[in-house]
Amino acid sequence: MTTSVRAQSLAQAADTVWADEIRTVAMVWRRELIRFTRTRARILTGIVQPLLFLFVLGYGMSSLVGTTAGFDFKKFMFPGIVAMSVVSTAIFAAMSIVWDREFGFMREMLIAPVSRAALVIGKTAGGATIATMQGSMMLLLAPLIGVHLTPILVVQVVALELLMAVALTAFGVFVASRISKMESFQVVMQLLLLPMLFLSGAMFPLRGLPPWLSALTRINPLTYAIDPIRRVVFAAQQMPPAARQRFPTGIELFGHTLPLAGEIAIVGAFAVVFLVTAIQVFGRPE
Repeated sequence: MTTSVRAQSLAQAADTVWADEIRTVAMVWRRELIRFTRTRARILTGIVQPLLFLFVLGYGMSSLVGTTAGFDFKKFMFPGIVAMSVVSTAIFAAMSIVWDREFGFMREMLIAPVSRAALVIGKTAGGATIATMQGSMMLLLAPLIGVHLTPILVVQVVALELLMAVALTAFGVFVASRISKMESFQVVMQLLLLPMLFLSGAMFPLRGLPPWLSALTRINPLTYAIDPIRRVVFAAQQMPPAARQRFPTGIELFGHTLPLAGEIAIVGAFAVVFLVTAIQVFGRPE
């Protein structure tokens, strides 16, 4: 009888711990959303920057690249611009960690009777949610450049955005956990973000590159996150063979073209690795 009561007490304690962890994740997630909605400059910046790339750079490059069977460079860039919006928002969502550390709020969170894993998961969930919403807003621009959208396509793109956002937000949390000054975080993220974007295939096809440049694109996590979005978007377009040949999709790795599921699995693996690493680093004493 005593053993049964003890087991029941342990089960109730475990349920209480899990409930507290879930409540912590939800509170941190909600705090990130509230902070984002109150920062209008951040929302505006996340919209304006992709617009500049899509319409200014897109139209400028279209005059040089030309049109292939009615398919121009803006349509090629569109999936990359959607991903760019997700990436920039996801990574800089981790900036709140540095901000909280500077103003002392982080210390209050760390001494609370909750696990640091719950704090990291809440931060990652909040940043990923914001980044997915920001990237999904770019889908409203699709009709302006002649990209055809379907309900299934929108669902697929949003799901891929969410997976990418989780991976990149966890990466941002990992970096922010080891930086104590806001200025240092901004410099480090700019040094990391721009090369990752330019080497991801967001701006140009990844076929026919020099070997050294091709090798750099293959070790870039964003490469495997952007190509699935481009593949599902192109699959819904009426692209003639000439356009598909000029603007190819798919990533060649060790002489083989990865399937869509393989690319998604790689992004998922990166997400798990970044999240686990962020939890381990976040949990170290400062």
